[in-house]
Amino acid sequence: MINFPPPPNLHAIAVLILAFFALILFTRKNLPLETSSFAILILLTIGFEIYPFHSGNTVLHAVDFFHGFGHEALVAVCALMIAGQGIVRTGGLEPVGRGLARLWKISPSVSLLLTLLVAAFISAFVNNVPIVVLLLPILISVSIRTNVKASSVLMPMGFATLLGGTCTAIGTSTNLLVVSVAADMGVRRLEMFDFLVPGAIAAGIGIGYLWLIVPRIMPERKLALADTSPRIFTAHLAILEKSSSIGKTLAEAIKTVDGGIKIKGIRRGTDSFTMPLPSVVLKSGDQLIIHDTPERLKEIEQLLNGTLYQDETLGSPIDDDHPLKAEDQQVAEIAVVQGSHLQGRTLDGIHFADRYGVIVLAIHRAGKHLKKGFDTISETRLQVGDILLVQGPREQITSLKKEKEILVLDATVDLPFTKKAPLALGIMLAIIVTTAFGFLPIAISASCGALIMIIFGCLGWRDATKALSTQVVMIVVSSLALGSALLQTGGAEYLAQLFLAIGGNASPSFMLSGLMLLMAILTNVVSNNATAVMGTPIAISIAAQMDLPAEPFVLAVLFGANMSFATPMAYKTNLLVMNAGEYTFNDFLRIGIPLVLILWATLSWVLPNLYGI
Repeated sequence: MINFPPPPNLHAIAVLILAFFALILFTRKNLPLETSSFAILILLTIGFEIYPFHSGNTVLHAVDFFHGFGHEALVAVCALMIAGQGIVRTGGLEPVGRGLARLWKISPSVSLLLTLLVAAFISAFVNNVPIVVLLLPILISVSIRTNVKASSVLMPMGFATLLGGTCTAIGTSTNLLVVSVAADMGVRRLEMFDFLVPGAIAAGIGIGYLWLIVPRIMPERKLALADTSPRIFTAHLAILEKSSSIGKTLAEAIKTVDGGIKIKGIRRGTDSFTMPLPSVVLKSGDQLIIHDTPERLKEIEQLLNGTLYQDETLGSPIDDDHPLKAEDQQVAEIAVVQGSHLQGRTLDGIHFADRYGVIVLAIHRAGKHLKKGFDTISETRLQVGDILLVQGPREQITSLKKEKEILVLDATVDLPFTKKAPLALGIMLAIIVTTAFGFLPIAISASCGALIMIIFGCLGWRDATKALSTQVVMIVVSSLALGSALLQTGGAEYLAQLFLAIGGNASPSFMLSGLMLLMAILTNVVSNNATAVMGTPIAISIAAQMDLPAEPFVLAVLFGANMSFATPMAYKTNLLVMNAGEYTFNDFLRIGIPLVLILWATLSWVLPNLYGI
């Protein structure tokens, strides 16, 4: 017979009903999460404004629920998103991606394990969304070249980033929220690596499952993405005076770019042409005539220390008025349309760079090769339908869209500030170190790091604002408000009593395990942040009523709320992986549920033994 606790006060009942209503709203696909979060916040404040809650001599004011907008956890989350965007904007993670791509040619099985480990490690310190975005096209590409099922590697990679994020206090926004809410309630503040041991044990076992079992049980999915044929451009890559490629043979240069370069010839001087033989030694001023996609052309340009832009004074400094001088660079594709004054003329003849403020890097002519493949791009007579790959400042690319005689295609991308990559990585390392050693709270160190990145040009304010997610901000604020209301009205204490009543005389380890499983179920149905914030005060109340330390129960909530593996809507990266890998909902159930159960069983044993309960 279960001895249910007496019902709480009316305010607590109302908050519990609102919390249940919030969980329903957060699962609605046709209602944006930020809209439902804002609606819950407004309902909460209106209710407490009309019917104030009195507890002794204190009054819970409705305006207090807006304090989540200034909560240190939200500040830390936003600052870390900006700092992470700085690393993405500078291309700081791209060398990691290129290195992993090379390894896949040697041993796909070992490379998969290394990819999972690297993805998990980076995700312990950097938001996992850019990591997934970086690795998705790389893994799709190597799966095609190595005949490995793309479906067997994409989902494991996405899940590995989630596993890595559970290991540190800054790994996910969920971790930051649980740590901050628990500290607000008087629990010892968990530092950067305080739960690294249980997190690493669980992550290690989870990665073993993703590496050894998932590729064997995942059905093959044919990806439409793998069949796309991006435009191939003809470009002239000039070797500059200070290039590291000078003195190398063509074979050595091709090896530098992982063999993935299609060289059609070498232009040496104004009228001299050389066949692309492997033994040819590269000299300053050589122009490699290559065919490839825009992304690959820019990658080859960087790896060979060359330039896709050429003029008569190769290697000379670029003056302050040059289009490539601006740091806010973009690459775009523009088409020559019928009636354009560009038709039949050369780029030099119309002074294209001076007129439009951008530089032409390469040209694509659909269905045919250029008649004069060895002419420089500037000497090629343009035809209707030609597509030019151009580079220049963001403002100039935007102004091109207003031109009537050319058409800017929907293929504009920001170029990374590659020279700033070491600085961005150093700033992120400083954020981690100052937080790990307790020199500064994470909210302050991350904010300082974000500001330094902006000041030193790792990213602009436009990029910083793009890094912020309205969805994350609103779900964090509304969850903090609901958590505060549950705590102060006694709703959290009532739920803890109810949980203990259902558990009966079960052992503490059983109660901890049950709490973690409940959080794991909720996080796959509703927002992980909402689950974490509302679960934390309940966990602390359970520990207090059992006269046990609160920390292991708080960690049960933290780890349970991070088990977002069983459904695609449980986490943003799951949706990214689902779209790229063309997985079905059942694929997530097939792979995710066993992973949730493995982690739950592992941590149900590790946490009680680690904390002696």
